[in-house]
Amino acid sequence: MTVSTPPDGEQPVAPPPDDRDPWRPPSPDHGPAPTPWGPPPTGLSPTGLPLAPRPGNGMAVSALVLGVLGVVLALPVVLFWVAWLPALLAVIFGSVGLGLARKGRARGKGMALAGVLLGVVGLLGAIVGGVVFATVVHKANDDASAWIEKAKKSAEAEKKARHPSFGDSYTFGNGLKVTVAEPRPFVPDGYVLGHAKGNKAVQVTIKVVNTGTERVEIETGLPSVNDADGASTELVIDGSGRQKVLKGYVLPGREVVGKYAFSLPPDAADRMEVEFTPDAKRWERTYWSGPTGLTGK
Repeated sequence: MTVSTPPDGEQPVAPPPDDRDPWRPPSPDHGPAPTPWGPPPTGLSPTGLPLAPRPGNGMAVSALVLGVLGVVLALPVVLFWVAWLPALLAVIFGSVGLGLARKGRARGKGMALAGVLLGVVGLLGAIVGGVVFATVVHKANDDASAWIEKAKKSAEAEKKARHPSFGDSYTFGNGLKVTVAEPRPFVPDGYVLGHAKGNKAVQVTIKVVNTGTERVEIETGLPSVNDADGASTELVIDGSGRQKVLKGYVLPGREVVGKYAFSLPPDAADRMEVEFTPDAKRWERTYWSGPTGLTGK
């Protein structure tokens, strides 16, 4: 660099600033020396020193792990009651981790965001699982209530069916349809057992029809008779041959008839009940009831 020499009597003129050596210390008259490289490179502080690395983000890591756990637990609907807790913690920890990352106090912004999103998915899955579970339980409860009500009504209907009136029929589980006719007055002959003097005798007629496709055996052919007050009666046996005990097999489509006589005390009620079952070991007794047929006799 050259400096021109001025004519005699004039002060020398300094070269323009652009011609100065950039490495030369600045003079007090011209301010600070220009910076030849511009702003400091990335990773350096304004003073030119390296920046300290930001610490790890434990909240972000926890959020990610808890978010994955919440989603996994939410997949089986029955585990909804477990999935909500890690999913909720993932949202909380992820939000804290995001705040730290935005303030530059920690790394892992993407990890924290992923934890928050997974936590939200886990919470939604837990909510859906809870709704599904509640719906299933409610439906099962309704079905159980309906079944109990149906069974109750069926039991009541069966109980009512096993208490028919005289002249009505009841079909047992083996296919035998039994009908007890209304009792009729019975007059024993001279040779009689089970009938005291002054008592009233009635005849009970029982008809049995086999409605099934196989022959069925009648194991118990004797009925029991009580009056409306619960007083039991005695079976009347005489020599007239009018009584017939139900016993043996009944072929499909065939019917058999049994006839019995019972002795009632003079003060017996005007109504009576006949108990009968074709097999006491398998089928409950059925109770036919109605007037004794002795009114005015």
